[in-house]
Amino acid sequence: MTNKKKLNTKQAAAYLGLKPNTLEIWRCKNRGPKYSKLGSRVIYDIDELDDYYAACSICTRDTELDRSGAEK
Repeated sequence: MTNKKKLNTKQAAAYLGLKPNTLEIWRCKNRGPKYSKLGSRVIYDIDELDDYYAACSICTRDTELDRSGAEK
């Protein structure tokens, strides 16, 4: 296991700009970022939160132009 910091539900929610209850509901519905359970404790890896956030990104026509190097 790496020495990267792990976050509890409250910390992970703050990191993503959500309410802790949102993550709790998503877990019940099998949605949201990956998490681990150690006994009854739920923990989130920061890298998994970043991956989830990136996966939620929506590309618009303008952001696609920026990525291709073309001018707006």
